[in-house]
Amino acid sequence: MITMIAAAAENDGLGKDNDLVWHLPDDFKRFKTLTSGHHIIMGRKTYETFPKLLPNRTHIVITRDRNYKAEEEVIVVHTLEDALAKVENDEQPYIIGGGEIYELGMEYAACIELTRVHGDVDADAFFPRINANEWEVIKEEFHDKDDRHELAFTYLTYIRRHRK
Repeated sequence: MITMIAAAAENDGLGKDNDLVWHLPDDFKRFKTLTSGHHIIMGRKTYETFPKLLPNRTHIVITRDRNYKAEEEVIVVHTLEDALAKVENDEQPYIIGGGEIYELGMEYAACIELTRVHGDVDADAFFPRINANEWEVIKEEFHDKDDRHELAFTYLTYIRRHRK
């Protein structure tokens, strides 16, 4: 089952200038727990924001640049379809961004793990709108702001109501 995982503000903002616009340690911990041991599919810009490879995950980077070179352990592909072909043996691959890759992934995903950050942000990358006719929230968990989290947020698990 292909899952998209993201943290997006109320206005669907994901980040600005290839960076996140918040620091939510509990969300990072959840991301690590969910994605560890699985393939993570991302665009080149998202990949290049990582200071190092994320441990215990297979990184697949999508780029239009046919000459792009990444670290040896990274699988480089040129389309989302090529990336999905590489995850056939993983029961739970994750699409982790950015905005353009989420947009492409929307038709393939069966699940969305969304951290809805409460508030609007100034962003230049956005998560696609979730069509309530196609997606149903099956789990919801609120996390208030506290001394480690400047914003409140809610973990939302969506499943696709029906395939196209």
